Amino acid sequence: MSTSEYSAENSILRGDLTFPYRLLRPANASGECLFVLHGSGVDETTMLPLARQIAPRSVVVAARGRIRQEDGFRWFERITPTSFEQASIHAETAAFARFATEAARQHGLGLQRATFLGYSNGANVVSSLMLLHPGLVRQAALLRAMPVLDTSPMTDLGGTRVLIIAGATDQTYGPFAPALVTLFSQRNAEVDARIVASGHEFGDADGAIVRQWVAAPIAIA
Repeated sequence: MSTSEYSAENSILRGDLTFPYRLLRPANASGECLFVLHGSGVDETTMLPLARQIAPRSVVVAARGRIRQEDGFRWFERITPTSFEQASIHAETAAFARFATEAARQHGLGLQRATFLGYSNGANVVSSLMLLHPGLVRQAALLRAMPVLDTSPMTDLGGTRVLIIAGATDQTYGPFAPALVTLFSQRNAEVDARIVASGHEFGDADGAIVRQWVAAPIAIA
């Protein structure tokens, strides 16, 4: 999809809500929306090509994490690459829950028709959002994610769809993918787990899988 098919508002980094964000609204918008959360050390623009590949007719809300990391941003503080500051997770996840609700209200988006797409640190925010703020996320695609909460509540996620894509050679997060699948399965989510021939980075294979998965209908309660 070319840039010309989006309105001029798409180039604006907005600061009117809890997180800086960009809103992409295609001229032929379908009514679905895609909340996109980037990985660590970058910003919201890095996920936009993947978002367009996955859902070219969806309104895209691409937010930016508030924690500085090198030349970019992340979503919550880390202790090591696989150990995270729990107070920061809870605070930033609660802030993003407010952001998603306010963004949906302000821009006329239906959260029941929304997909939350997260990569790495962004995927970990989405998974925490589902566990700590149930009912907000109905459908989530998690790329290169791992469990990050030291204590995960036994939230009932019945009626929620989760796609988890791990990289076959991802030495950092890959070993944790089975535990994440188990965590969501035990909480009654509908889990689709895949492995792609990749490391920690995402690529076209992820886009193709997510696009096909998103196209399946969401059961509206």
